[in-house]
Parts: sequence; structure tokens; C-alpha cells
Amino acid sequence: MSGSIYGRLFQVSTWGESHGAAIGVVIDGCPAGLKLQESDIQAFLNRRKPGQSKYTTMRQETDQVEILSGVFEGYTTGTPISLMVRNQDQRSRDYSNIASVYRPGHADYTFTQKYGFRDYRGGGRSSGRETIGRVAAGAIAAKLLESLGITVQAYTSAVGPVKIDHSHMDMEEISKNRLYMPDKAAAAEAESYMEDMMQRRDSCGGVVECVIRGLPAGVGEPVFDKLDAALGKAVMSIGAVKGFEIGDGFEAAASLGSRNNDSFVIGKDKKPQKVTNHSGGTLGGMSDGSTIVMRAAFKPTPSISQVQKTVDRYGKEQEIQIKGRHDPVIVPRAVVVVEAMAALTAADLLLMSMTSRLDRIKKFFNKEEI
Repeated sequence: MSGSIYGRLFQVSTWGESHGAAIGVVIDGCPAGLKLQESDIQAFLNRRKPGQSKYTTMRQETDQVEILSGVFEGYTTGTPISLMVRNQDQRSRDYSNIASVYRPGHADYTFTQKYGFRDYRGGGRSSGRETIGRVAAGAIAAKLLESLGITVQAYTSAVGPVKIDHSHMDMEEISKNRLYMPDKAAAAEAESYMEDMMQRRDSCGGVVECVIRGLPAGVGEPVFDKLDAALGKAVMSIGAVKGFEIGDGFEAAASLGSRNNDSFVIGKDKKPQKVTNHSGGTLGGMSDGSTIVMRAAFKPTPSISQVQKTVDRYGKEQEIQIKGRHDPVIVPRAVVVVEAMAALTAADLLLMSMTSRLDRIKKFFNKEEI
């Protein structure tokens, strides 16, 4: 299987299946000397692990990370970092009834058509559990960015029809409710909506918003490796993401140039800065020094306990009722996944930007002209 590697300089390769022995990732290109321990990574994994509330799957996994290589005496060595999380609560029997049928909304049919075979136990490589490797690697990328004064933060901005009020956002509220919403009132309304969905044996989708602060201007490339394009690919590669936008996104299509353009002024630091941020922190595919703002739209969880129509691999029409333990809404656990992919992208493009100017290369190698 190709396509399990992401990044060029800060490169990650994920491996493992939902019901295999373990899930893991190898990170290559992380600079030596970054202070790192398992607890740094575990803090990220704890935010996506199952069983956190009644709104997430009850699969009981500790998701305990093990650092196998690349770290010595608490610091990265510059060699590949290998991380592993063992699977502990696989119940493959829960999936025996779907071994020969294609679940609506899942990758069962397409996976079979591509490979002629599929691991039906929880979706195998197509399972949301694959994101463990992304989150573990993203924790390291975020640590690297943090050392440079750059922060990445994601949160739930909508659950079904319930949206946060951006004019009353409280970032401290994110960790105080089970849906990771920076709006207490919206979180309460969303939980009520979720209760209704669970009673109907249905599911819903939502939106995750993510901001990157402190990224210097000029990160990204002007053609195929645009910052916004790279972020779009990274976020769209997450299972269940059906839409991505940056800045005003689709609302910009109904705007006017006179309103959508972000005017420049000279800031207190004597550098150009924008008055508004309709562009979401990018211009021409490169960061403009303001906050990067992006959003990812997640579809409803496809595994629902209602009876659904489908077909089997023998060409017969069937009815299916999904068993097992599934999230009625993906969004809360996906927040940290979006954050991780944004961090991985920012770290990779930041390292790529180091060689874009000769004067900076000379400065790095102590070859500046006197």
C-alpha cells in the first residue's frame, strides 16, 4: 500500500490496523536536541482515545505510547523516531456479520475493488484508529513549533446545526466540556442535540476549526506546495472530512474585492500587518504573518445502529444493522487529529523555507559578508 507517508523534510510514515497488534509511526527529519518524553506525546493521544464520554466509542484502550528509537536521555537524536501504541481491546467478533457485505458510508467497497481483499475487522487500515500515528507525530511537530514560538490549537466550532458564537469565544472553555467547544452555551445545546441523535440511533457531523499563531511570513511555496494547499491536503486526508476552507472560505465567493481584501498598515513593530484577516493568514500560497484560520467539515459517523440497505460481495441486496462500539459524533475526538495534521504541515513547510534565501543560508553557515 502506498500513500502512508506524509511530508518532505519533516516526514512521517504511519503503520498498523485497527485490530492488529499495534499502531505506530516513524518520524524522520526531526532536528536533534528537541526535549521530548513520552508524556509529551501521551497528552495528545489522551485527547483522541476512546471511552472519554458517552459521545465516543466505548472501546477501552489506554493508547499508551512507547518510544522505540530516536530519543536519548530526554532529547531527540536526529535519527528516525519510532513510536508504537499497542491495541488492547479488539473485539473482531463484533464485525463478523459484515465480512461479506459493504457498510454504507464506509470504505469496504472501494477497498475491495482496489486490493481484491479487505480487513473487515473495524475497517483495518481505513479505521479512524489509524489516526493514532498522525496524532503521535503531530505532538512532536507541535513541540518543535512551540520551541519557535508557534502554537497550533483546534476546537469544535459546530456539532450538527449547533454553532459557536465567535464573538463570545472562551478558549479556556475548550477543556471544560466533552465536545471541546469554546462556547459554554453552544456546548450545552450541542449535548442536548446529541442526546436526541443517540435516542434515534443516528449520528451527526460537525466542524473543527484550527488556528496557527506565530508562523512567520513567507512559509509555503507559490505554486504546487502552497501553504493553504498543503493544509487542505493534510486535513482532507483525515477520514470523514468532506470539506476544507481557509479564512472566509466559501463565504468569500459572495463577497466583494473591496471587502475581502485585507488592508495593510505598519504595526507597532514597524512591520507590515493586516487590518483584517479574510484570507485566513495566507497570500499567494505563503503565510502572511497573521493567524492561520482553517476549518474542516466532518460527515456524520457512518456506523449507526439503524437498519440500512446494502449489497454483499456476491451481488445480492442485503439489509445490515451495524454492531460494535462507535462514536455517535466523530468531531470531539477529531479535534486533536486536525491539530496534529496542521502542526505536521507547518513544521514541514517551515523547514523547507530555511533554504529559500541565500542571505539566510550564509548566516546559518557563518559565511556572511563583512
